[in-house]
Amino acid sequence: MPDEQLALGGDAGERPPPRPLDDIDRAILRMLRADGRASIRSVAGRVHVSRANAYARINRLIDDGVIKGFGARVDQERAGQGASAYITLKIVQNSWRTVREKLRALPGAAHIALVSGDFDVLLLVHTKDNRALRELVLTRIQAMDEVLSTRTLLVFEETDLLEA
Repeated sequence: MPDEQLALGGDAGERPPPRPLDDIDRAILRMLRADGRASIRSVAGRVHVSRANAYARINRLIDDGVIKGFGARVDQERAGQGASAYITLKIVQNSWRTVREKLRALPGAAHIALVSGDFDVLLLVHTKDNRALRELVLTRIQAMDEVLSTRTLLVFEETDLLEA
């Protein structure tokens, strides 16, 4: 197997590519995104497969890295994070990995993406209030040597698309 992977240009330590998803796999993923605590019994019933089949499919999705984990969807405002913003960053060329690690360490950083277009990085943050947001942008993010400029987009209202 390692020889086959190397012949295809892969590294011997890489995982094989995930298997293709079918309609049942996609239905299971939709259900688990909406309720990560759903029981095997309820998953099986909703997608019309046996419990053993549902269990095996979920384990395969985990093993293949399709499901990376399970977590809670948090209402940021009720959790004391009253201000949310998307911050766009222009960064020094080839500094993505360094910037990503610095942004991960920021309090309230929720999502970081390397993107194309007029800016390089899109960062979603949640903070206690606008004062904490201003402090985060002005003293933490703009102080990073690799950050050339930022633009802050305040979030006025959010809707979780997974909520019924």
